[in-house]
Amino acid sequence: MLASLHVKNLALIDEEEIIFSKGLNILSGETGAGKSIILGALHLSLGDKASKDILRNPDEEAFVEAVYLINDEHTKELLREMDVEPYDDEVIMSRKITESRSVGKINGEQVPAAKMKAVGDILLDIYGQKEHQSLLNKAKHMEMLDEYAKKDIGSLKEDLKAAYSEYKKIDAEYQEAKASDISKEREIVLLDHEINEIESAELKIGEDDDLEDEYRRLSNFSKTMEYYQRAHEAMASEGGVSDILSSAIADIRHIESVDEKASDLLSMLNDADSIIADFNRELSSYMSDSTFDAERFNEVEMRLNTINRLKDKYGNTIEDILKELEIRQDKKAKFESFDEYLSGLKRNLEAATEKLQKLSDKLSSIRKKAAASLSKKMQEAMSDLNFLNTEFDMEFKVIDHFTDNGIDDAQFIISTNPGEPMRPLKDIASGGEMSRIMLAIKTVLASGGGIDTLIFDEIDAGISGRTAQAVSEKLSVVASDHQVICITHLPQIAAMADTHFLIEKSVESGHTVSGIKKLLDEETVDELARMLGGSAITDTVISNAKEMKIMAKEYKAKLK
Repeated sequence: MLASLHVKNLALIDEEEIIFSKGLNILSGETGAGKSIILGALHLSLGDKASKDILRNPDEEAFVEAVYLINDEHTKELLREMDVEPYDDEVIMSRKITESRSVGKINGEQVPAAKMKAVGDILLDIYGQKEHQSLLNKAKHMEMLDEYAKKDIGSLKEDLKAAYSEYKKIDAEYQEAKASDISKEREIVLLDHEINEIESAELKIGEDDDLEDEYRRLSNFSKTMEYYQRAHEAMASEGGVSDILSSAIADIRHIESVDEKASDLLSMLNDADSIIADFNRELSSYMSDSTFDAERFNEVEMRLNTINRLKDKYGNTIEDILKELEIRQDKKAKFESFDEYLSGLKRNLEAATEKLQKLSDKLSSIRKKAAASLSKKMQEAMSDLNFLNTEFDMEFKVIDHFTDNGIDDAQFIISTNPGEPMRPLKDIASGGEMSRIMLAIKTVLASGGGIDTLIFDEIDAGISGRTAQAVSEKLSVVASDHQVICITHLPQIAAMADTHFLIEKSVESGHTVSGIKKLLDEETVDELARMLGGSAITDTVISNAKEMKIMAKEYKAKLK
């Protein structure tokens, strides 16, 4: 459930915090007092787009923080699948907004707006005028039906999506094969050429690296020999390092008998002389044996040109080229046995079609059975909401092609007067009726579990009198199992509140601000009287408000 909402520097609100309770939470106040700001703040905490115009003070950041208590293990598991771990059974969703940017966080970790919305969809359901209009879109009707039947559907929709994806893949290959049947002879000629081109090269993995090393060595042969010759002359020519070292050995040998250190030094010089002599012999031998092989250089260059030309056509590496060879060999084999290949594809397509048809039929059957149950419960719920003699059902048609959501084209149909034919919902219901129908749907869907918190805005649009009382009673029924937050201007609905908040405007330091106050029992009567009587709060109005509150308590007591 939504435990609290903290709002700072947002529109008319300086800084307020609302501590919500279980059951029915009512928010009321004069028109323009700021009730919509609370709903807007919740939307912001769920990642909705933020406008810089909502900043009360443009020089300061706006801040919204919603804290949710999560006690249901299923909800916790859904959150964990999204890498959201409740801490102490809490999930904290916050948003900081400045003129230039906004930052959303879940449990202190910065996340994108899309993730905030996805998490919010698990935690609460906000229903306002925008959602009224969603009933005009029959695609939403199917979504609602599937939500109602989700336990029976299970993983069937995921299985159907996978089957549809496989069907589309096979169908695309089959259609391509049929189209290529006309040009298969030309294709075979081209494939033969490409296969022969690669095969004749007799490529070996890694040979290009070895050839490039050899090419660098051969192409730099002259420069290499020049440097070797210079090194040899420095070491072995007259006056070079060998002569200098021999002279040094002779000098040290003259003093070996008079200085004991000379023996150690002489030993070191002899070692150096031996190393240099080995070096001179090794270098001289290598230079004598090394000759530039022009023929080999041309062979390496031509081989590298062949490999690089194949790389330009078929891939960046020899491994890539050999993979392309396999692809062309497979494709050629298919063309050479094309009739068998095409027949195999056709059989695969028929099997995929049959599988998809079975899954679609199974989903359709579940939907139709669930639609009958949903329609029955909807008629009962609508009867409670003062829809008298109303018929409600769901109309199914079969679309002429497969989709990843089955083959059903369904919509809600309704008759609000006896004797009138059933017609699509969008052609019948008024705005006020739409709000009650949506409440009925939410009531039926909520009875199946799932989202714990339901938020209603403008649920009282276009209703009054007995219908308003029916709506209030239905909200109270829903609130017996769920947390319900409702923004309303009708006293019949407000009277059912388990917790009542008053939103009112005042002027502070020359600026208009909205404040939020949790009402005590006596104060709820005063607010009901204001909602009943407007500016004229008479003793009769107060008496009516008290009676309304007593009747609401008696009704709620029957629900326990």
